[in-house]
Amino acid sequence: MKSLGVIILNWNGEELLKKFIPTASKYTVSPEADLIVADNGSTDNSVAWIRENHPEVKLILLDKNYGFSEGYNRAIREAQYDYVVLLNSDVEVPPGWWQPLLTFMQKNPDVGAAQPKIMSYHDRKKFEYAGAAGGYLDSLGYPYCRGRLFDSIEEDRGQYDGAPAEITWASGACLMTRRELYLRLGGLDPLFFAHMEEIDLCCRMINAGYRICALSDSAVYHVGGASLEQGNPKKTYLNFRNNLLLIHKNLPRKTGKRKLFIRRLADSLAFLMFVGKLDFANARAVIRAHKDFRKMRKEYTDFPIRDTLSHLPGAEKSAILERYLKRRKSITH
Repeated sequence: MKSLGVIILNWNGEELLKKFIPTASKYTVSPEADLIVADNGSTDNSVAWIRENHPEVKLILLDKNYGFSEGYNRAIREAQYDYVVLLNSDVEVPPGWWQPLLTFMQKNPDVGAAQPKIMSYHDRKKFEYAGAAGGYLDSLGYPYCRGRLFDSIEEDRGQYDGAPAEITWASGACLMTRRELYLRLGGLDPLFFAHMEEIDLCCRMINAGYRICALSDSAVYHVGGASLEQGNPKKTYLNFRNNLLLIHKNLPRKTGKRKLFIRRLADSLAFLMFVGKLDFANARAVIRAHKDFRKMRKEYTDFPIRDTLSHLPGAEKSAILERYLKRRKSITH
């Protein structure tokens, strides 16, 4: 029985599979690891292409598009491995990419999830937006990264190299976790559908007593925006709505209410910023995100007793203050 299953979730992504499966297979399939494509009910030629060109890649066939969250949940329930990697279909992996992650997880049973450095596929000297060198949540619950502060993305100069770093969330672009823990905590939240579901999962792992870490001796190259590009109103809606949901469900009730009250004020500034740019589609997306959050929050009735997240590295910072008032391009710890 192999220890590791690397799972790529696919939905009508034949062109991405053609581009990235050859190297993913070459540098993953081994006596210790399998590469699996979990197909989310595609209607293109994805599955037939894999069967014809890469029979070494295992297939999990889902009957319809369940979205990112539930698609992975169903795939991971079916995949019988001690460790699994959630790998985006638009990621290029180099030789030896998964070995440091697996070794680290095996030696550190208190680590629930880990990520490599997420580098830009198009500019390999720079980090990539979705995860960079590991993610944090600021004092208002806004996500930011080592190597990325809102729209400011750093060049990798080795500033985050060294010992594994404890972070708040690992990027869903390439996230290794323990299958048993993933399933025990309920996996990715299906109500999120897509975006920030991995941050929510990592928060639940932390509340359950596990650490989340970023490694610098492994790196992958992420295209990013393959499903929804930055600035797309649907992406804006999902990011704002899901960020509110993860704050609501991962903090004690009193702490969460206080933080969400302040967040409404901060998100109002984002709304005004979009209006000032005459970007009315994204302005409406922010309003709709808050409206739907108020409906969806009723689905959650079980809350943490202790406020664990506010004591993590980076939680004392304000990403908005650092980026837009102090005009800084990074936050160091």
